[in-house]
Amino acid sequence: MREVFAFLTALRENNNREWFSAHKARYEAALAEVIPVADKILFLMNQHDLIETPTGKKSLQRIYRDVRFSKNKTPYKSNWSGGFKRATVKRRGGYYFHLEPNGRSYLAGGFWQPNKDDIKLLREHFSEEGDEYRAVTMTKDFKKYFGEVRGEQLKKSPKGYDIEHPEIELLRYKQFLLIHPLTDEEVFASSFPEKASDVFQKMRPYFDLMSDFLTTDLNGIEINYEAKR
Repeated sequence: MREVFAFLTALRENNNREWFSAHKARYEAALAEVIPVADKILFLMNQHDLIETPTGKKSLQRIYRDVRFSKNKTPYKSNWSGGFKRATVKRRGGYYFHLEPNGRSYLAGGFWQPNKDDIKLLREHFSEEGDEYRAVTMTKDFKKYFGEVRGEQLKKSPKGYDIEHPEIELLRYKQFLLIHPLTDEEVFASSFPEKASDVFQKMRPYFDLMSDFLTTDLNGIEINYEAKR
């Protein structure tokens, strides 16, 4: 992965189509090094979870940036990233890895853009089961690996909830993200796929709880999503 980071560093300093075209072979060599790493992570994760993403290559995001609605018009990303989708409607949450030089790498997971129905259901559970949520997010393991749940929050109380609600801090969340930073040396290590899989596995108690919240009502009755289609 050292050569991958060397390429990304050079790309960051020469982020233009002319340079990229002249160094396309370096890009292809870096991609060929990243794919087996993603494949190994996927294989390991399927030992403790059920992943829908078929291959490591399919998990990778394109290095080409979509600049149509961005003020930043540089054409390429200076990182390599990818994600793994959990299989079936009962397994909620997604996994993400971000590889970038100079200590900017991290592993992440959670719920990036929950739809309005999911947000509504989560808030119903948070309003009544905040203690159950904190029983997961306040454990030593959770604190050690992720610190706290991150993500965008409303500045005011959500519609239908009083600003004085005892769970108002939870109710304000619009995203639910778990982030574990990585050093360059951790990414370079031959054991990096095992490290990534282990960190992702630490997310499971949180994913299991959120999946339960998102697939059952407050009475514990399973929601029939097939009937809603």
